[in-house]
This record gives sequence, structure tokens and C-alpha cells, in this order.
Amino acid sequence: RNMLTKGAIEVGGDDVDRTPVFIFFQNIRKIDGGSGQARFRLMMSDGQHSMSSFMLSTQLNPMAEDNRLAPNCICQLKRSVTNILKDGRRVVVILDMEVVKSADEVAGKIGEPQPYVEGQSKPPQSAPNPSVHPLQPQNGIDGPSRAFGGKKGMPPSAMPSTPGGSSKVVPIASLNPYQSKWTIRARVTNKSGIRTWSNSRGDGKLFSMEIVDESGEIRVTAFTQEVDKFYSIIETGKVFYISKGSLKIANKQYSSLKNDYEMTLNGESTIIPCEDTQDVPMVQCNFVSIADLQAREKDTILDVIGVCKSVSDVTRLNTKNNREVSKRTLNLMDQSGKLVEVTLWGEEAETFDGSGQPILAIKGAKLSDYGGRSLSASFSSTVMVNPDIPEAYKLRGWYDKEGHSMAGQSLTEARTGGGGGGNTNWKTLADIKTEHLGHGDKADYFSCIATIVYIRKENCLYQACPSQDCNKKVVDQQNGMFRCEKCDKEFPNFKYRLILSANIADYGDNQWVTCFQESAEAILGQNAAYLGQLKDSNEAAFEEIFQQANFHTFVFRNRVKLETYNDESRIKATVMEVKPVDHKEYSKRLIINIRKMASTQ
Repeated sequence: RNMLTKGAIEVGGDDVDRTPVFIFFQNIRKIDGGSGQARFRLMMSDGQHSMSSFMLSTQLNPMAEDNRLAPNCICQLKRSVTNILKDGRRVVVILDMEVVKSADEVAGKIGEPQPYVEGQSKPPQSAPNPSVHPLQPQNGIDGPSRAFGGKKGMPPSAMPSTPGGSSKVVPIASLNPYQSKWTIRARVTNKSGIRTWSNSRGDGKLFSMEIVDESGEIRVTAFTQEVDKFYSIIETGKVFYISKGSLKIANKQYSSLKNDYEMTLNGESTIIPCEDTQDVPMVQCNFVSIADLQAREKDTILDVIGVCKSVSDVTRLNTKNNREVSKRTLNLMDQSGKLVEVTLWGEEAETFDGSGQPILAIKGAKLSDYGGRSLSASFSSTVMVNPDIPEAYKLRGWYDKEGHSMAGQSLTEARTGGGGGGNTNWKTLADIKTEHLGHGDKADYFSCIATIVYIRKENCLYQACPSQDCNKKVVDQQNGMFRCEKCDKEFPNFKYRLILSANIADYGDNQWVTCFQESAEAILGQNAAYLGQLKDSNEAAFEEIFQQANFHTFVFRNRVKLETYNDESRIKATVMEVKPVDHKEYSKRLIINIRKMASTQ
């Protein structure tokens, strides 16, 4: 009992420094966190009072899941924050805690603690004895214990506070939907552009940003009125006091940040620039080695850092809704000696300067299995050139000393137009069978040069949902409307989509392949909309297009995987990309192969 911090429960709501509190664990209850991740509610005691409104922060969940918290153990609270609910009750969110005495080392229950009722007892109103701290452990453990929140080593008077002191500054990690008044002090690490929308309910606009403090990070979104109010004052890299946003369960489809919640600004929200920025981190990253990308699942969102070994010029392409977007690819290498291709988009692609082999860190890059392994920095990614972080300095030292002389081994296939491509996985169609391609746990990718010998025109077109990001087949309602089950809507129109079955052949074998929209249009030389018109209006012209497409030779990039249907297993081959043959490069590759074969005779 002498080890416990006397009065810890009673004064737990005060802002105090972070000297540890010693407290007694009594019970635990698992509750639904609402986002698929469990939360744990604890009952704790200081020997005099007990309180059941302690919550483990999610990063401490393993303490409960690994059964490290057993009734009657003694815990050391190193860092926590107290939230006052609207009804006046307190919730103490534990951010850092350690079990210092296991239940086996403690002789049962300590004291006869009474449930704590808010306001049932008050500390003496007379001036406290400066030599006696109200949370002083009775056995004289070094250091008074005033643990719940605050900056390390700072007395209450030195705590950062909002202009006007309207509410206390709390860490991002403690935010939850049940709080009323709070203020965070955080740095903006990523700010999107303004995006607009228009639908039956009206027009609107929004922007989002990602912010970070020493405890964690969170995504913040502002809509229409708040866009006008806050967009111009937000700057990436600057620190702000942010108050009174709304918290809700995070939509992980749009954010990879490590937080169960996301914030929406509202009419009561305030954002005020902060000058005291030294102890607010620039960004929180969990970098993955480039070599480890091979073991990660497709579409994983992750952080990566590397030296920009090479960079391409900016190219421009049209999206499906005919918007032009800028694109630039580059190769990153790290100490693993591996290279990966990264695609930058939009403004990032336009402004990126790859001269001098800069260090590039990307937070929230998306991993693709297109061409082996490659990365894409989307609008929600944070791209940092030569960032002021230890990993960047370490990488710079390594590259300048030894890395610059390494060629590096790429995880991404070179995508040249027809024959060279040092890293392209060139195969013949016969290799599909002899090398058992596609029989493993994952699909195999390869490139080949082959000729179209037959195209099935039956069922090659279908009527698809006209929505921009939906290609689901629509159902004709026979009343002039077309229904999309996926969107749960009816439309007065549709768009034509291609799904083409073709037989391709090289000198040794042939293979049936499936070609979707872009690759099918490249083979036929016509777009799907025009083909749909011809099919309904000019059957002879429609047939002629398919006849003309036969016996043309292309570079095909294919995906092959063994699939089982009705107890029958067969290889399914899908064309990922179709390009014309670059005969100069193709000839070079043939000459190299001839020399190799001649040297083995």
C-alpha cells in the first residue's frame, strides 16, 4: 500500500507534470471501439478511492490482450490525459503505463477503496505546505507524482495554452467523440487542394489536411463554409491551435493515418497560428525498406524513403472523364540496394526536381503489383524532398560514401515499347506451360511479342454504368432507364465497355487471353463508344473492324493465374497492357539471344 500515490484518483483531472503515478489495478472490461478495434476500460485505485473510467489508448491494447494486466497488480502511469464529459464525469485516457509489480508479487487487494464520486471530497482550502506534495508517495519514492498530461518536465504554468485560454491543450491521441471542450496544438503535414462536387442535393466543396503532434496524427476535413474560412490560413509545415472540431470513426478508405478517428471542422471550430513550434514533430513515418516491398500485399498504404536515383520527364495523360493530369516516374533506392519505381501525379509531378539525387520520403504511398512492385503517390500522400529527419541524413551519408557506385536491382519491370527493357520478364507463350507460370500463390506477370490470330466478337460489348468510377453492367428497365445495382441508381443512359477474348500466337504456341477496355481498344484501333454505335447501325462495318485487327503483332504484358471453376483448373491469362513493337529494340534483343545460344553450342 505504501507504494501507491495517495490522492491520485481525486486530483487526476488537474494539469500536472509527467512524473509517474503509482496506482492499483482492480478490473478490466472490453468494449467495442466502433471501428473494429477493441477498447479497454479499467478500474483503478489509489488505496483510498477507486474509479472505473480509465481507458487504455489503443496503442496499449497489447497490455490487455497479452494478459499483462491482472487484478491486484501495481501500475506506473507515465502519461495520460483527463477528459471532462458534458455531464461532468471524468475519463482518464492512459497513453503510457507499465506494470511494476505483478499480481503474484502483491498480497491481494490493497486497502478498502471507496468508489470515487466527483466533488465528494475537496482538498484543503488553506495554503498547502510547499514541502509536501499532494501526490507524494508515502514511502518516499523519488519525485512527486503529477502525471496526467502535459509536456515533459514542464510545470503547469509553462504548459502551452490557447490564446485566451479557452480550453486546455490535449494530445491528438486522447481525442474522442465524447469530449466537449479541447484544443490541440499540431503541425500540418499535408494539405489537399479544394475539391468540388455537384449532385441532386446541391453544390459543395471540401479540403482535407493531416496534422501531427508528439502523441499521434489525425486527418481533418473542412466543408464549404469552413473551406472559405480556413483554407487560406492553413500552410503545410506550420503549427496551429485547433479547437472544437467534430470527431467520428475514421474512414480507412481515404486515410492511412494511425488513428481510429478523424476530425471535421464546423461552425464553432477555431484555428489559430502558434509561434511555439520547437517540440512539435515535423511528421510521423514508419518507413518500410524497399527490399521488404516484395513481401507486402498489393494496395497496401505505406511510408518509404530513398535516394532519387533517376527521374523521367513530365508526361500528360487524359483521365476517363477527359481531364488532363501530369505524371512523372522516378526510381528510389535505399541501403538494401533495391530500386523501386515511384509515380508522382499532378502538382508534385510538375514541381519535382530530381537533380543532384535528392532524398525523397513519401508518407502514404500506395503499393502496386503492376510490373513486379511499384509505388504511387496519390493526392493524400505527403511527398518530402530532403526532409529534416534522421533517416534522411543517414541515407545521404550512405549514398555519398558507397551507394552512388551501386547500380541497384529494380523491383519494377522496365516498361519499354517492345524489346529492350533490361528488367522486363520476357517469355514465350510456350513458357507458360513449361515453367508452370501462374501455379503459385500469387499471379505471374510476363511480357511477350505475339500476333492476333482470332478475336471473338460475340458478347464483346456490354452496357455499363455511366458513373465515372463505376463499370458495373446495367439492367435495361425497358422504360428508357438503366439500373446499376452497385450504385443503386437508375440512369437515362449508359456507356459501352469492351471485354474481348482473343487468341494470340508466337512461333511456339498460342494462348487465349482476355482484354479489357484500354487493351481491347488498342487491338481493335477503335474506342468502345464508336463500336457500340456500329454494332447497332452498321453490322458490316462492325465485322470489318474485327477482320482488320487480325494478324497484327504487339507487345503484350500479361497476368497469368491458375483458376478453378466447376472443379476444372485452367490458366486464366489477362492482358494488362498492349504496345506496338519497337523493332529496333526487338532486333537488339534477338541478337543478344542468338549470341547466347551460339556460345552454348
